[in-house]
Amino acid sequence: MRMETNEERQILCLGVNHRTTPVEVRERVAFPEAKLPEALETLKSRDGITEAVVISTCNRVELYTSLDVNEPAGHEQMRQYLVDRFGLTDEHAEALVCYKLSGVETARHLFRVVSGLDSMVLGETEIFGQVKQAYKVALEAGATGKDLNKLFQRAFNVGKKVREHTAIQRGSTSIGSVAVELAEKVFGQLKSCRVMLIGAGEMSRTCAQSLVSRGASSLIVSNRSYDKAVELAQQMNGRAMKFDEWEKALHEVDIIISSTSAPHFVILPEMIQKAMKSRRGHPLFLIDIAVPRDIDPRVNEIEDAYLYDIDALSAIAEDNRRKREMEIQVGEQIIEEQLVKFGLAGMPVRGAREAQA
Repeated sequence: MRMETNEERQILCLGVNHRTTPVEVRERVAFPEAKLPEALETLKSRDGITEAVVISTCNRVELYTSLDVNEPAGHEQMRQYLVDRFGLTDEHAEALVCYKLSGVETARHLFRVVSGLDSMVLGETEIFGQVKQAYKVALEAGATGKDLNKLFQRAFNVGKKVREHTAIQRGSTSIGSVAVELAEKVFGQLKSCRVMLIGAGEMSRTCAQSLVSRGASSLIVSNRSYDKAVELAQQMNGRAMKFDEWEKALHEVDIIISSTSAPHFVILPEMIQKAMKSRRGHPLFLIDIAVPRDIDPRVNEIEDAYLYDIDALSAIAEDNRRKREMEIQVGEQIIEEQLVKFGLAGMPVRGAREAQA
């Protein structure tokens, strides 16, 4: 697999993730899925960019492009696109610490991402589907061509091979299941805990499955689409609640897990203050796994309210990572073998190079 189709065409990646950039900066450059087709169109309108794919998840935002320009200009085009699109102030633009990759490094990085080797939770299952969906959107929008089509299709093959030939997915392999582990550390057994899920997407579904399997006594699901809330609640033997009513039930629950696609805070300090008055000192545990964040961070200042956002889950994820070091090595070796197979031999085994833009 030749990553440069001629002297001037290059495949580049520019991104931010949970290691380079905190959630308060990442959330400023998050792409709502509904706006991806338009975002891809405007990215491709930049000088020299002929193909584009945008990956935007709770832990990363990455732009993949094929360009007819030299590498430094290409990366700067991509970074300036983020600054312009999201209207970043000088302060936030400076905090936008990006990794800039080209050629074989782009391929190696994407292979690691799809395989779950670059995730906060090693081997997480969501990322494979998220990247496939991002590629599908770009393909249907006409934003890809032979360069990125070849790259992403081969990445999916490598991702499947890594997962089939390693134990990378043993244990907690999703952000949702790690969030549940954190709840158990606070409450012990979850059998007496009452839980509210705000948002009925795949992340919330993962949380619900883990909670039910660990004995949560009751489950409330609320979502902007009430039908989706009903569907998930029925599957989990819980009850659905309309999105404009969940605030009335805050005082009833012990754990709140929020994962919506709202562009603003959904849960505000005054809501929690009001609920705490009825709880008589009983703690309320809140996990915010949305990017942009759903819960105003000032909630953590309220007595007996304990808030954790997506970055706060990294400690548990790191524990899992240490336990799986051998699986990482096996996965990395598979990736290097596949790079050789695709004509990219001679590159050392290592992670994606990161650099401050």
